[in-house]
Amino acid sequence: MSGFTAASTWRRQRVTALARTLLIAVLGVSALLTLVRSADAVGQDLDPVTIAGWSQPISEITHLLAEPDTGFFKAQGIALGYVPGTGGGSAITNMLSGAADIAFTDPAALYHALDRGEPLVAIYNIYPQNVFNVIAPTDSGIETAADLAGKTIGVYSLSSGTRQNLQLLLHAVGLSEDDVTIQVTGLLNFAPLMQGQVDATAATDTGLFVARQRGLGDVNVIEVRDLINLPSDLFVVTEAYYAANKPLLRRFLAAYRDATQWMIDHPEEAARLAVRRTINGRDEAVNLGIIALRNAASQSETTHRLGLGHFDLDVLQEGADSFHALGLISRPIDMQAVVRTDLLPE
Repeated sequence: MSGFTAASTWRRQRVTALARTLLIAVLGVSALLTLVRSADAVGQDLDPVTIAGWSQPISEITHLLAEPDTGFFKAQGIALGYVPGTGGGSAITNMLSGAADIAFTDPAALYHALDRGEPLVAIYNIYPQNVFNVIAPTDSGIETAADLAGKTIGVYSLSSGTRQNLQLLLHAVGLSEDDVTIQVTGLLNFAPLMQGQVDATAATDTGLFVARQRGLGDVNVIEVRDLINLPSDLFVVTEAYYAANKPLLRRFLAAYRDATQWMIDHPEEAARLAVRRTINGRDEAVNLGIIALRNAASQSETTHRLGLGHFDLDVLQEGADSFHALGLISRPIDMQAVVRTDLLPE
């Protein structure tokens, strides 16, 4: 393929991704993270970058949604867009379809995509702490992962990190999905638990926090990190996009690092902005609690030493090896060949 043809194809893909993002926003299913995606982007010569997320525009990602107020991406010459999803798997699917440039996804979804032969690379460790868990009422008799046998368990979606981390838990105690009943409950999956429609639910720390604010009773919490502290989310791109857009990605990651650091340093301000920038952030106090949890998940011993976004490669490799050993993926994956650190902010 000639350079001219490749460039034209790339431009058409970017236009298509932009058009889809704008259409979704008009339909009320998506959020545009900045208002410079259209006229201002042209006038100021901003480069459009669209993230495929795992969720709707919720308070967990206030540091992205507050871009019109903070301007970290605009300062790097980027017009930021966001396409929502229903889990890490859907984030990768949306990226591969051309609806977005970067996937905000979890390691489990990445392992599965790599196992299918998708040419992907991980470029930033968003949440180095594992925030997934399984929750059950204390009177359910479910105290450990082994007690889940024969139970009905809620997950966000079949392509979500809740399901994939549940799989990891089950296999660790000699169970599989055949030994339980999986029920898709959506992001508000604590409602079915509180109503007795499921015996347990796979969730995240923020989901548990919100449920407790809404009257969740006494529960037992089975933490996935007690088994393996696999990162919760990563930024993932295709090998082709990585190779063709290194300067742009470097600017994107610098902006994301700055936005993350802002939320760490100014959680109260972020909680206030979440009231009008997110679909679930009407209660400022709840926002602050959620933001505190995400700030904690964004940091680790490695990031304190090397900076936000750096990887714990050994843990990612352990996760890939575990998925292979447990039969969740069909072949070994060398994560050293998947992780790229050359674009991380200094």
